[in-house]
This record gives sequence, C-alpha cells and structure tokens, in this order.
Amino acid sequence: MVLSMAVPLVLHILAAVIWVGGMFFAYMALRPAMGATLDPESRPRLWLHTLDRFFHWVWGCVAVLLITGLWMVFGVYGGMGSTGAYVHTMLALGLVMMALFAHVYFAPFRRLRQAVTVRHNADAAFQIGQIRRIVGINLLLGLLVISIAAAGPYF
Repeated sequence: MVLSMAVPLVLHILAAVIWVGGMFFAYMALRPAMGATLDPESRPRLWLHTLDRFFHWVWGCVAVLLITGLWMVFGVYGGMGSTGAYVHTMLALGLVMMALFAHVYFAPFRRLRQAVTVRHNADAAFQIGQIRRIVGINLLLGLLVISIAAAGPYF
C-alpha cells in the first residue's frame, strides 16, 4: 500500500500547492503590488494575461486532484466507506472549489476578456472585482482543505 500511495499522493499534494499557492500569491502579493505601481488603465490587461496563464495550470490541477484523489480513495482504500470523515470533507470542499473555479472561468473571466478586447475598463474592473471575491473564498476553502488534510487523521 505504501508504494501504491506514493505516486498519487505526491501528485495530489503538488496540484494542491500549485493551485492554492497561486491564489495566495495573486491575492496577497500581486494584487496589492499592481495597485501600488500600475495605473488603473493598465491593470485589466495584466490581470487578463496573468489569469489566462494561471487558469491553464488550474485546469490541469483540477484534473490531477480528481484523478489522484479518486485513485487513492478507490484504488488504495477500496472506496469512500473505508475512509475517515475528513476525506469526505476534503472531497466535498474540493468539489465546491472546482465549481467556483469553473464559474470564475466561464463567467467573469470570459466577460473580463471581452471587456479588455473592446477596452471597456470600467466593466473590466468590475469583472476583476468579481473574480477577486470568488478567488478569496476559494483561497480560504483551499487553506481549510490543506489544514484538514494535514490534521484530519488526528481528529
């Protein structure tokens, strides 16, 4: 079991670190730095290009998290009935995070792209605010899931 857990566990942790770490960086470092150094007209284009690159990584992370999580639950533990409540909680919160990300990608991010294309900065700023609020929620959920993953077996 130890060897069969190593590969999916490492991939799972790396995917979570990339996604949650990226949200932390964007929310806590990039956003304030952009506000302090760039004029408001420049920010939407930078956000669009930054998020476009990051979101490609997030889609990959979502796929890796789903595949490796299900691999561990069903391939190693034999199903959800053999896992602790903390695993059920992580799965539920992870699915909520994925749904929130899909919403961001297909709704405000799509509208941000359209606003930047036609240079409508007021609408672009509104969409960035929408994305920021949802990413803030997802960041908190991600930190909660990581905490549950680290401490869950000890509850």
